[in-house]
Amino acid sequence: MSEDDNGSLRIAVVGACASGKSTLVDTLRAAGYEARHVAQEHSYVPSMWQRITRPDVLIYLDVDYESIMARRPRFNFRPTDLDQQNDRLAHAREHCDFYIDTTGLTTAEVREKSLDFLRGVTGNL
Repeated sequence: MSEDDNGSLRIAVVGACASGKSTLVDTLRAAGYEARHVAQEHSYVPSMWQRITRPDVLIYLDVDYESIMARRPRFNFRPTDLDQQNDRLAHAREHCDFYIDTTGLTTAEVREKSLDFLRGVTGNL
């Protein structure tokens, strides 16, 4: 697969609120990938990420509570809310192709880690 053919690789991005999903999806789309944010953290259906996107690659973004609150200071979010989201995300976390803990990482670092991973995937197709 050439770099110009990134769009044929379907990518789903899941993670807790404020983990960086929307930013990463925008970055991947700008790089030519077909990427989609799946709101798995809000669903009681464990395999929703599979049913909605049928991805070739699942990227899981993790984050700790302190980072969520630093990123969204006025967010009405409690530690128990994160626990609940992590429970809803457990199936996706177990099945992800690439896991990134975004705690303490910059947007650029998450972008580079993701693109490096995807270059490896596309290079092996």
